[in-house]
Amino acid sequence: MNKFIVLLLLCSAQLGFSQTAEQQLQSLMDGYWNYRLQENPTLATGAGISDFNHLLPQVSPVDQARRLRSEEEFLAQLRQVDRDELNRDDQINFDLLGWVLERSIDGLRLNTSRIPFNTFSGFFTGALRASYGVPMNTEEDYRDYIARIEEFPRYFSENIENMRQGIREGFVLPKIVIDGVLPTVQAQVYDNQDQSSLAEPILDVNQRLPGNVRADIVEETRAAIRSYAIPAFRQLVTFLEDEYYPAAADSIAASDLENGEEFYAHQIRVYTTRTDLSAAQIHQIGLAEVARIRAEMDEVIAQSGFDGSFEDFTEFLRTDPQFYANSEEELLKEAAFVAKKIDYLMPEFFGTLPRLSYGVVPVPDEIAPNYTTASYNPAPIGGIRGGAYWVNTFALDQRPLYELPALTAHEAVPGHHHQNAIAREIEGLPAFRKQLYFSAMGEGWGLYSEKLGIEMGIYNNAYEHFGRLSYEMWRACRLVIDTGIHSQGWSRQQALDYLSSNTSLSTANVRAEVD
Repeated sequence: MNKFIVLLLLCSAQLGFSQTAEQQLQSLMDGYWNYRLQENPTLATGAGISDFNHLLPQVSPVDQARRLRSEEEFLAQLRQVDRDELNRDDQINFDLLGWVLERSIDGLRLNTSRIPFNTFSGFFTGALRASYGVPMNTEEDYRDYIARIEEFPRYFSENIENMRQGIREGFVLPKIVIDGVLPTVQAQVYDNQDQSSLAEPILDVNQRLPGNVRADIVEETRAAIRSYAIPAFRQLVTFLEDEYYPAAADSIAASDLENGEEFYAHQIRVYTTRTDLSAAQIHQIGLAEVARIRAEMDEVIAQSGFDGSFEDFTEFLRTDPQFYANSEEELLKEAAFVAKKIDYLMPEFFGTLPRLSYGVVPVPDEIAPNYTTASYNPAPIGGIRGGAYWVNTFALDQRPLYELPALTAHEAVPGHHHQNAIAREIEGLPAFRKQLYFSAMGEGWGLYSEKLGIEMGIYNNAYEHFGRLSYEMWRACRLVIDTGIHSQGWSRQQALDYLSSNTSLSTANVRAEVD
């Protein structure tokens, strides 16, 4: 019998007995988490569960239909639990599980899998991180990794078929997105498999393994990359060039897609957690925030003693060599220095600090050209490594040093790393919540962390203060630009000009953000 059906039947059977509301909810949360692990093998690996390390997700229409049925059943069972009988903590668990299921069901009904990637990430960038969280301690670990690489053709083909359905139904990405993504995909079609980032685990095979086993692992991994991964990327390149790009949208607006207005309303609910805000209302909130922050930016320019206009000041920040690193190593060292300075201050501001450490590492080369200026990647559960504060070292003349205090506060501490690590270390928190990320909460905390940096004293001059305000303005501009594009007919150039004229963000960062 299908494992997912077994899980649901077990949950149903348990709910049928005379359980308390607390027991019913716990049973559902356990069942849902096990379901999530089986449906998403890479999530399971990152959560320290090794049972599915040899697999990649299944995303065919049959799989999507199964997920929809399963999650509708989970939601129906959740609604049988009497929320009023739960204590306050479990009421929060109840509400969060319901919210997650409702939003996921909405996405499955809209069949969002027809667009499985964007400018920054997607199914193929996730596949390139196939080793993420795999401990690589035993021969079985390496064998699982090889088997996961051998899943590439199946996984890529399923995603391509979903995209073909999108072509037939008018649910496709804009051409401008493909223009940016295609070179990244093309770059994965290597002549030598050792050039692939997938070969990194065999650069230093665990020395505790016998020599003949290590040799076999190296050769079999190389063969898997050569025979499975590279052909899968070649297939994707051919599809994007020959089929998808000609059918891709000229419009950049979600509202122009099939069921586009419904899709965009779903996205607003997912990313804001609000059901009472329209795109027009969000647009107005953004405009008000832009005006407020702009006034603060003008004050900082005046205090700096700079003789010139707002436009002159941002041009100065974008072009003067004093604000830019001369090497990738220098940029990473500067980011690490800022991070350690904030680390030193953390006990003064927070009574509870996470046990988990983090490091400053460059954004992987294969995605850096289209990637944002930095991001945070949570640590896999199991102690393999710490959290990763990714810093983009591509195009150094687009990565200003004066942004680093705000950037580090947001991505590392007290921002995403602090929040994420603390959440994972909370005793008694349901497993599904330890892996749960709400953009509204996470990005809101990151923005708060940037502002807390004022009180912490991490901004040492007018340029760094302006960098923080430029980042705050970046978030306000998102409200204006996103709703402008997807509900008010804004052009790409209009969005680029708006973000560039209201911030000191580099040209590369402006383009990456809009696209």
